[in-house]
Amino acid sequence: MKSVTINDQVLPALGIGTWEMGDDPEVQDEEIKAIRAGLDAGLKVIDTAEMYGNGRSELLVGKAIKNYQRSDIFLISKVLPQNASAKRMRQSLTASLQRLQTDYLDLYLYHWRGMVPLTETVAELQTLQDEGLIRSWGVSNFDIADMQELWQLPHGKNCAVNEDLYNLETRGIEFSLLPWQKKHRVPLIAYSPLGRGPKMGSTMMQNQAVLEVAAEHHASAYQILLAWVMQQDETLAIPKSSSSTHLLSNMKALDIELSAADLQELEHAYPKPDHKEPLAIY
Repeated sequence: MKSVTINDQVLPALGIGTWEMGDDPEVQDEEIKAIRAGLDAGLKVIDTAEMYGNGRSELLVGKAIKNYQRSDIFLISKVLPQNASAKRMRQSLTASLQRLQTDYLDLYLYHWRGMVPLTETVAELQTLQDEGLIRSWGVSNFDIADMQELWQLPHGKNCAVNEDLYNLETRGIEFSLLPWQKKHRVPLIAYSPLGRGPKMGSTMMQNQAVLEVAAEHHASAYQILLAWVMQQDETLAIPKSSSSTHLLSNMKALDIELSAADLQELEHAYPKPDHKEPLAIY
């Protein structure tokens, strides 16, 4: 099974994303069942944020994990840029913890850069870690220039991860950011590892190369796309799935080993970019 190490914890390289979960009361029971199915099957990481549904995603996660051993779960949430100041971050974190029904986070991420000076945000994140309210902190949607700036700050090298958009058809971070992170041993959390779906213009699910590799492994296109993301060293994929069936199916990707020929075929279909692409914000 593929794994990733974050803050000295070895975790399955597949986590549970919760973007847009908790928004529709009619499907909340199924969403809770999906999260619990993943945990019961051995997943550890749940990724959420105060932005997701204005806290509704955190509330949903709190309900889902209520009867689980807290130490068995690696819980991630994120602070919005406007709350990433010394004055507001503690209040923001407290609200997230209350919604999640826990007294600490395993990882707290600065969701994307805003107007607060980075040095102030990092100092407050480090204070919260020192106090034990968060076990580690990291960043999200940072590009190469952001990471280089972060690395020069006091405590900046304590950054545990960077979470960014990454999938087979959106590979802009491979241009410079991903090599930098590998050099400095900063794991990647890949959001939208299955793309944005056909409605948003994604072609991966119908791509002939993806389908051919899937057939060779007796797998689905979804499983191959996840396996491709997790093939990268120290990369955690966090697809969202509101269905227990889909989530458990996704887990089969943890055991798929893509061959050099597989990777070459997929690379031919979706070549590595020769330029940096703008980051998205999820």
